[in-house]
Amino acid sequence: MEQITLYDILLWDTVAIVLGFILDLAFGDFVGGYHPVCFIGRMVTKLETFWYQPADNDRRKEKHGAYLTFTVLIVTFLFTLGILATFGFLHPLIYIVIAALICDAALAMHDLKKESMNVYFALPNVKLARTALSRIVGRDTEALDEQGVIRATVETVAENTTDGVVAPLFYLMLGGPALAMAYKAVNTMDSMIGYKNEQYLHFGRTAAILDDVVNFLPARLAAVFFILSAAICKQDAEGALRIWQRDRRKHESPNSAQTESACAGALGVILAGPASYFGKKKDKPVIGEATRPIEPEDIRRANQMMYVTSVLTLLFGLLCRVGCLWLLQR
Repeated sequence: MEQITLYDILLWDTVAIVLGFILDLAFGDFVGGYHPVCFIGRMVTKLETFWYQPADNDRRKEKHGAYLTFTVLIVTFLFTLGILATFGFLHPLIYIVIAALICDAALAMHDLKKESMNVYFALPNVKLARTALSRIVGRDTEALDEQGVIRATVETVAENTTDGVVAPLFYLMLGGPALAMAYKAVNTMDSMIGYKNEQYLHFGRTAAILDDVVNFLPARLAAVFFILSAAICKQDAEGALRIWQRDRRKHESPNSAQTESACAGALGVILAGPASYFGKKKDKPVIGEATRPIEPEDIRRANQMMYVTSVLTLLFGLLCRVGCLWLLQR
């Protein structure tokens, strides 16, 4: 077999990314319990059991949490890289198929739309809509009225445009499937141990900080493309830009309000505000301006902009990759 070059890897990965993107658009997550994130979650749970109990003070909790974070990150990256290397030596087509499946697993466009539209179709039965919403948000949903359910759903679509679409695509384009899986490991750890509560404030600090770091650039890229998607989808692009400039820092996370503010401005509605988590009310600042009451169709509109943002991110990444391939051929 001929020696595999960097050009070959870049080309195979680029084809796999496009195929994985198409697979996610068409089918979403079709691997069920064999999804890589499930394995990452199990690894986090086992390591947490091993490292959390011996940490008898805050400093040790933070240190042991850092051990867990970097162990999961390195194992995920190297394991994915090992799988790809093995199949790459067998045949390029086998490599591309496996890499495409990993790319599909890294993306969440289809499933984000599906779960958020489950809330849409459950309305106006607020009780059923709350149940559907509880599957995709961390907040308490029992006391939400219809507008509260809609607002939380639109927020989730906007925020997860970064976590579930733009950031994975960013790392797929930057370093291929292995780097994208490393990103998913960070994202999974943040969702499991990155809470600022008594149990995880110190133990999950490294995971939470690392999640903020790896999402910093993708969140801002997502906001820019979300504003462009507002224009393409015939929403208020000027409002999206204005509210993003004004409200993009109105969140304790440096990243979450980036796409939320762009979405709120595009739709002309208010997002965020006070919410309840695990029975405790949390005062969050309001994002956006209410030019009209929020309505169920805003869920559909947010998903439309999320899809357009996804395509714009893919095209931008492909342009960068084609440029790299051209330079390597010179």
